[in-house]
Amino acid sequence: MKLASYADGSRDGHLVVVSRDLTQAHYATGIATRLQQVLDDWGFVASQLEDLAVQLNHGKLRHAFPFEPAKCVAPLPRAFGWAVVDAEGGVRRDFGHFANPHQPLRAPARAEPALAAITGDLNATSDAASALDALRLLTFAVDWRLDDELIATQAAPLAITPDELGDGWGAGRLRARLVALHNGAKLEPRDVDAAPGEALARLARLRALRAGQVAGMALGALDVALAPGDSLHLDLKTAAGASLFGAIDLDIAPPPA
Repeated sequence: MKLASYADGSRDGHLVVVSRDLTQAHYATGIATRLQQVLDDWGFVASQLEDLAVQLNHGKLRHAFPFEPAKCVAPLPRAFGWAVVDAEGGVRRDFGHFANPHQPLRAPARAEPALAAITGDLNATSDAASALDALRLLTFAVDWRLDDELIATQAAPLAITPDELGDGWGAGRLRARLVALHNGAKLEPRDVDAAPGEALARLARLRALRAGQVAGMALGALDVALAPGDSLHLDLKTAAGASLFGAIDLDIAPPPA
């Protein structure tokens, strides 16, 4: 299933289920109103959301409406933590507040994209197999750093269960392609091969994880020089070119007049 949170004036947004082709959505009201509720009671609530997703995908919900990514906040705006595991296995802990997919920056910063794994409860010292069992959802995020200081973390509109990844998911690994547009010009695409279970297990070596912890797998900083007034479009896509999590679009404030 594919989940998103619509802006509604609250800190957490309102949970919606999104169709597989990203054209339709339906409020999850009556099941859960925010994603953290789902993570807290996954065994009971997730199956109800799956049923709702099946009906939505088959066009059987009377109150479905067109999905509008521009109305989304991050799927889980206030996570229990955000930690990024780099290619060498190092862990960098950051705050767990995620900006919406289209929130502008006031100044240029360095973009550090990551695949993000949202977990259920996970015991300390769990191995990769156990961590993979605790994996609930995946999304896409970008850390923005200025002089090595984190100034914001953006998340894509959608958080999805691994079964939605199709051929891009196998043996606990996601294979996709990172596509970036800088001021409308396409940058060199980057192949992605990430193992969420291994990243979660790495964090669990340090302490037990609570439902709602998010582990990022660093995809390498973007080699692009951003300037005031620039725009950047980032998307993780399948081999066939379909967006997995929806795009992150960033506008940097123009220089003062």
